[in-house]
Amino acid sequence: MKTKFFFITFGVANLEKSVSFYRDGLGWQTDGIVAEDLHDDNTGADGTIAFFKFDNGILLALYERQNLAKDAHIELGSSSATEFSLGYPAESKAEVDSILEHAKAAGAIITAPPHERPWGIYSGYFKDPDGHLWEVVYRP
Repeated sequence: MKTKFFFITFGVANLEKSVSFYRDGLGWQTDGIVAEDLHDDNTGADGTIAFFKFDNGILLALYERQNLAKDAHIELGSSSATEFSLGYPAESKAEVDSILEHAKAAGAIITAPPHERPWGIYSGYFKDPDGHLWEVVYRP
């Protein structure tokens, strides 16, 4: 597994308030809240999310905590300063599968097996030994 990632997802309590903070408070550019009409029947998660593009092309995603928990198949716990997921870009569905198997073999816990999501990606989640959440994503 190469050392790279392309997005960071922060689980937030109030999406509108968080978007306002980053957009209006910090002046970061965004298209606002998107994918409000998408829902994953497999996980129960809604697609409602907002993205901010960093100068180096990395994205910051703001996603409601309860949807992030559903999407990753983990229990929603209490809020903490260390709550987020990192997104790892894969070049194919097969690479998503391979990376998740490799992570599992290395001691990771697979929290959500890979599958097609209604927002146009194929992804799965794993937790590292410290509980940090990674989503391995192929987006055509």
